[in-house]
Amino acid sequence: MTDKDQAKIPTQIKDQDLVQRRRSQITDAAVGLFIKKGFHKTTTRQIAQAAGIAIGSLYEYVACKEDVLYLVCESIHSEVQKGLVDALERASGGRSVLAEVIREYFLVCDWMSDFILLMYQETKSLLPPWQKKVLENELRITGLFSDVLTRIRSYGDLPRLDENSIEITAHNICVLGHMWIFRRWFFKRHYSIEDYIDLQTKFILGMCE
Repeated sequence: MTDKDQAKIPTQIKDQDLVQRRRSQITDAAVGLFIKKGFHKTTTRQIAQAAGIAIGSLYEYVACKEDVLYLVCESIHSEVQKGLVDALERASGGRSVLAEVIREYFLVCDWMSDFILLMYQETKSLLPPWQKKVLENELRITGLFSDVLTRIRSYGDLPRLDENSIEITAHNICVLGHMWIFRRWFFKRHYSIEDYIDLQTKFILGMCE
C-alpha cells in the first residue's frame, strides 16, 4: 500500500514511514483473526494483542475496526496488482502477454484465496467511502486486463475485438479467477491450479477469437 492510500485514514502520527510499518503490522495481525473468527467477532483489543502493540497505540494509527478492514482490502488489491504488473514485464508480446497475465492472476487468486474470500464477504461492513474505494480498486485491476487486450489488438492479434468485447472479456477474466476461489470446494477435487489455468486460458483465447 502506498503512502497516498494510507494517508486517507486519519492518524495522530506525523512520521509516515512509521505509520506504514505499524499499519502493515496491524493488517498482518488482523487478517488472520478475520479469517479465523470473522470480522464482527474480532475485537480491536484482539488485533492489538496479535500485532504486539497496546490498544491505545492501535488507535493512533486507525480510528476503528472498519479502518483495519479497509487496510486489509487495500493490501490484497496491492498484492494482486503487483503480480499482474510483474507478469506484464516478463511477457514478450502478442498472445503470450495475455497468457502470462492470466497465469499470474490465477496463481495470485489461488495463493490469496482466503484473503480474497474475506474481502468479498466483508466489504459490506466497510464505511461507505471505503466501499467505494474497494470497488474502484477492483475496476483498476480489471483495467489492467483491458490494457493487455488493447495491446494485443494493436499487435494485429485478435483483430475482431472491439471496445465492448475488450471490456467484457476483461471482466470475464477477473470473474474466472474468483471462480477458482468460490468453487474451490469442487475444483480442487478434480483439477490442480495448473489444470485450471490451462483450461481457462484456452477458453479465454477461444472467446477472444
